[in-house]
Amino acid sequence: MVAVVQGRSGIRLMREEDIAEIIAIEEAEYEFGWTEGIFRDCIRVGYLGLVYLVDSAVAGYGVAAVRAGECHVLNLCVAQENAGRGCAKALLRRLLRLATTLRAHTAYLEVRPSNHIAINLYRGAGFRQIGVRRDYYPARIGREDALVLSKSLDGS
Repeated sequence: MVAVVQGRSGIRLMREEDIAEIIAIEEAEYEFGWTEGIFRDCIRVGYLGLVYLVDSAVAGYGVAAVRAGECHVLNLCVAQENAGRGCAKALLRRLLRLATTLRAHTAYLEVRPSNHIAINLYRGAGFRQIGVRRDYYPARIGREDALVLSKSLDGS
C-alpha cells in the first residue's frame, strides 16, 4: 500500500532504522523537537509514520494517529535542504489518503502561529482554523499558542 516509487526516492512507511536520520532532521529544524523515544513509541503503538526519501536518505517524515474516525497529524517535517520541493505536501497528502483508507473522516493538527510556511501548506491542503490552544508549545521565552486546524476527509 505504501511503497517507494521506482528509483531511490519516494514515500514509505517509517521504520525503527530510520530514527537516527529522523532525529538529525528534528534537531536541526526544531528547537523543542521530539525525542528518539517519542518516535519509537509512535512506531510501537502503531501510529501512521511515513518517511520521504531522496536518494535513499530520509528527507522528511510525517506521523499521524488514526483512531475512532479521526486523524491527528502529530508531526510533519522536511529537512531544510529539501524545503520547497513538494516533500511536505506529498507527505501530508499521503498521510491523509492513508487515514481515509483507515476510515478517518476528519483530520486535525496543531501548528505554531509563527510557522507561516506550515500554515500555508495546511491551508493549501484545505485545513481551516477551528480554535486556539493557549500556551501549547514550549518557546524560548515562555510558551506559544497553537492554532488548531481541521479538514474533512469525506469526499477528498
